[in-house]
Amino acid sequence: MERRLDGKKIAILVADGFEQVELTEPKAALEAAGATTEIVSPAKNEVQGWNHDEKADAFHVDMPLDRARSDDYDALLLPGGVRNPDRLRQLTRALEFIDGFFVTGKPVAAICHAPWTLIEAGVVDGRKITSWPSLKTDLRNAGANWVDREVVVDKGLVSSRKPADIPAFNRKMVDAFAEGRRIQQRFRLVK
Repeated sequence: MERRLDGKKIAILVADGFEQVELTEPKAALEAAGATTEIVSPAKNEVQGWNHDEKADAFHVDMPLDRARSDDYDALLLPGGVRNPDRLRQLTRALEFIDGFFVTGKPVAAICHAPWTLIEAGVVDGRKITSWPSLKTDLRNAGANWVDREVVVDKGLVSSRKPADIPAFNRKMVDAFAEGRRIQQRFRLVK
């Protein structure tokens, strides 16, 4: 595989309960393309993966969320699973970390239920996005243009629906991460 991501450092933000295959397969694709990846988590030392409704493997946390800075990374990967984004969207620190990528125009990839955290971070309004189908109404209510597609790319945001879409998700994610920063992914409202 062409090493298009040499020199790029990618954050993978997860809490306990992420869908394991949505971390392991994209992580492997990023590393095969030459990127360095770091698991960032509010969990201490290890974070617990799941395989649907069953506990799977635990993974070493490379960077505690409370010490992580979006400025230290070139892009962000958000795996899904139901428990993981539900926990992350309740953590102000996680939302601030995610927001840092959007404010600086860095690419972000989110799969399955991960867009829940994007809704809470306030970064989906006006974007075309896909997700696990049960998030459709949530995303539309947050101002997104939800579509039912294998993968969608909108201004540096790559989104996908489910584990079966991972091959297409990985290709588009690597492309977007290789392209790098956009001018700006969203506008901040000044009060």
